[in-house]
Amino acid sequence: MQRWSLPPVLFLICLLFLLPNHGQKLHANAESNSDELVDPPKVEEKLGAVPHGLSTDSDVVKREAVSMSKKRLRSNAEKFEFQAEVSRLMDIIINSLYSNKDIFLRELISNASDALDKIRFLSLTDKEILGEGDDTKLEIKIKLDKENKILSIRDRGVGMTKEDLINNLGTLAKSGTSAFMDKMQTGDDLNLIGQFGVGFYSVYLVADYVEVISKHNDDKQYVWESKADGAFAISEDTYNEPLGRGTEIRLHLKDEAGEYLEESKLKDLVKKYSEFINFPIYLWASKEVDDSSDDEDEQESTDDDEQKPKTKTAEQMTYDWERLNDVKAIWLRSPKEVTNEEYVKFYQSLSKDFGDEKPMAWSHFNAEGDVEFKAVLFVPPKAPTDLYENYHTVNRSNLKLYVRRVFISDEFDELLPKYLMFLMGLVDSDTLPLNVSREMLQQHQSLKTIKKKLIRKAFDMLRKLAEEDPDESSDDKDKKEVEDSKGNDEKRGQYTKFWNEFGKSIKLGIVEDATNRDRLAKLLRFETTKTDGKLTTLDKYISRMKPGQKDIFYITGPNKEQLKKSPFLERLKKKNYEVIIFTEPVDEYLMQYLMDYENKKFQSVSKEGLKLGKDSNDKEIKESFKELTKWWKETLASEDVDDVTISNRLADTPCVVVTSKYGWSANMERIMQSQTLSETGRQGYTRGKRVLEINARHPIVKELRERVAKDPKDASVKTTAQLMYLTALMESGFMLPDPKDFASRIYESVKTSLSISRDAAVDEDDEVKETPEEAKVEKQTEEESHEDVKDEL
Repeated sequence: MQRWSLPPVLFLICLLFLLPNHGQKLHANAESNSDELVDPPKVEEKLGAVPHGLSTDSDVVKREAVSMSKKRLRSNAEKFEFQAEVSRLMDIIINSLYSNKDIFLRELISNASDALDKIRFLSLTDKEILGEGDDTKLEIKIKLDKENKILSIRDRGVGMTKEDLINNLGTLAKSGTSAFMDKMQTGDDLNLIGQFGVGFYSVYLVADYVEVISKHNDDKQYVWESKADGAFAISEDTYNEPLGRGTEIRLHLKDEAGEYLEESKLKDLVKKYSEFINFPIYLWASKEVDDSSDDEDEQESTDDDEQKPKTKTAEQMTYDWERLNDVKAIWLRSPKEVTNEEYVKFYQSLSKDFGDEKPMAWSHFNAEGDVEFKAVLFVPPKAPTDLYENYHTVNRSNLKLYVRRVFISDEFDELLPKYLMFLMGLVDSDTLPLNVSREMLQQHQSLKTIKKKLIRKAFDMLRKLAEEDPDESSDDKDKKEVEDSKGNDEKRGQYTKFWNEFGKSIKLGIVEDATNRDRLAKLLRFETTKTDGKLTTLDKYISRMKPGQKDIFYITGPNKEQLKKSPFLERLKKKNYEVIIFTEPVDEYLMQYLMDYENKKFQSVSKEGLKLGKDSNDKEIKESFKELTKWWKETLASEDVDDVTISNRLADTPCVVVTSKYGWSANMERIMQSQTLSETGRQGYTRGKRVLEINARHPIVKELRERVAKDPKDASVKTTAQLMYLTALMESGFMLPDPKDFASRIYESVKTSLSISRDAAVDEDDEVKETPEEAKVEKQTEEESHEDVKDEL
C-alpha cells in the first residue's frame, strides 16, 4: 500500500490557515507597532518587562505599554520632594561619575541580591513568606525593550512597602551621604558608591526617567517614579502586571545611553561586576536557530539513481532566558582550583570596590572536625577613613555569614574581635542551626570555635604577607631567597603598606587580646634610632641588642624628629644603644600592656629605673652632690617634685624630669589633658611622680653646687634652680603649669645677666595718655548717649 506524504513546508502552511486569527502578523516581527495589531501581544513577548510565567491580560498589556512609553509622572500619583541631600547627591553622581556609567548595573544587581538575601533569611522561620509558584524562584532577570529604549531589572526579593519607597528612595542616611561627600572632596575613587548605600541613584547616569514597581507581602503594589528633577511620585500600581512579590526597576534610557540596549554589553558588565552574585542572573536574550527540514519522505523514482531534494535552511530568531553568572561559589571550591584573578573579582564583589587596587592578601580554607565551615578572608588595600573614629562605640563587621549556603547576616560582629574588623570575607557554616533567631545564634557554642579558628587563620595570613615581602627579610641570605621567589615585585613593600593602613589595629589587638598578645607582637612594626626611617620588628631589635643588655628601650612622644633630639637619648646614643620610637597616642596604651617579649622587659627611657651598666664613680658622685640634691628638693617643694637625683642618662643637658615606672609619662599626661572629657580631679591619681635628674658632669650643675655650699639662702641661686627645673620640665615633654610665670622668670634672669635693676620699670607711652580735651569729648558723648536712650523709652 502506497503511503501518502505531505511536504513539511506545505503542511505548516495548511496548519496556519486552520488556526484562528490566521491573518494576523506574528509577534516575531520586532519592529511592528502595537497600535497596528488587532490584539496586543503577550507581555513577555513584546514588552520584555515582566518575567515569564505571569498573567498576560490584554488590558494589563495596554496599560503597561502606556506606562513604559510616556516619560511623565502619573497624574493620580502622590507627589513628594526629594530630601535636599538626595538632590545634591544626584547632581554629584551625574556630574562626577559620568565617565563610568557602567556602575549603575552593578549597583542595581547588588541591591536586588540584597533583597533576595532578606526574603530567603525570613523564609527560614516562615516558609509561607515565599508564596508559591514562580515567587519561590529567587533570581534576578534583565530584559530589554529596544523599541521603547527601556532596560528592566526584576527580582523576587522582599519588596518594598509604600513607606519603604519613600524612606529608601527619597531620603538618605546622613552617615552614608556625609561619607560619600567626604570621599568626593578628597578626590577618592567615587566608583565605590555602593559602599555608602547610595548606589541606586547611579541609575540617573543613564536614565532620564525611572520607575520602581514593588510589592511587599505586607502592602499593596506601588510604583515610584522620578525624573531626578527634585521630585518623585508614588501611586498604587493598578496598571502594571502584578509582581506577586519583589521589585522591578525600569530605566527609560537617555538617547546617549543606547549601548545598554545591546545584549553583548550587558553580558560583559554582568561578567565584570556581578559574576559572583549568589543568585542566578538571567538575560532575556536572542539567538538564531537554523530551521532546517530534510525531506525524509521517500519519493517515487522513475529514473535510476535519482537524487533526493536538497535540505532547505532558514534562520529564525528566538528568545529565551540565558544565565549569565553560572559560576560555582568560590568558597565551595577547592583553593587549588581558584585563580588569583577570581579571588580579586570575588573580593571586588564583596567590597563593592571595583578600582584598580587588589586585596593585599587572602586566605581560603575549609575547617573540619566538630565544627565545619568554609571561609575566605581578605585584607583590603585601604583602610576606611573612619575605621578608628568610633572604634569603641560602633560595631562594624565586614564578614558575611552563611549557614549551609543561606545568607544570614553581614552585621554579625561575633565572628572576629573588634581589632580585626578591617578584614573582609565570608564564612559558610554547616554546623550552625538555620531556623533560630539571631540572638540565639550569637550564643551558639560553635560560634566560639569558628571565631578562634578565624583569628588563627588571620594571623597566619598576615604573617605570610610579611614573610613574602623582600623588604621584611631579616638578613641578606633570607632576602635573596625571597627575592628569587616568584611574584617578588608585587609583594615588595606589601607589609609596610599593610602596616601604614592597619598597624593601629594590631596595636589595639595587643591591648585587648591577652591570649594572642605574643602572636600580635610578632606583627608589630616600628622605627628606631638606628633604622633610618625604615620599619623593623621586635625580633630584629633583639638580634641587635648589645651584650649584657637586658631591656628593650623605647621612647614615646608626639613627633619623631623631636624625639630623636630628646635629652633622654643622649647617653644611650653615646653608648650605642638602640631605642624604639613611638609617636602615636595608642602607643602609650600599648606599652602599658606589652610588658615583655621573649623574656626581655620593656623600659621607657623617660621613666625611672633606666640601667646602662654601672659607673665605678657613681657612689662617689652621689656623695659629693648629696648636699645639692637635698637643697634642690627643698627648693622645689612647691613645684610638686618628689625627688632630685643624679642622672645616668644625660650627656650634654644639665637636667631632665622623669616619671615613676608605672605612672603616666609626659606624653601620656599631654594626651589625657587634651581630651575634652578627661576629669582633672582624677588625673592626680594616675600621674606619675616627678623626679628631677641632674647631670653631675655639667658645668652649670657644678657651679650651682659651689654657690649652694657658700650660701644656701641666696635668692638668686634659688631662682636659678627653679628656672632650671621649669626648663627641664618643658624639654622633657611636660606642659608648663603657668607659662606666664615661666616667662617672667626668664625675663628676670635676663635682667640680672645684663646688670639691670630688678626695680627698673617700663617707660609709659605718651600716646596712650588721655588729654583733657579727649576726656571732655568722651564725657559729652556718653551723656548724649544716655539722653537718646531716655527718649526712646
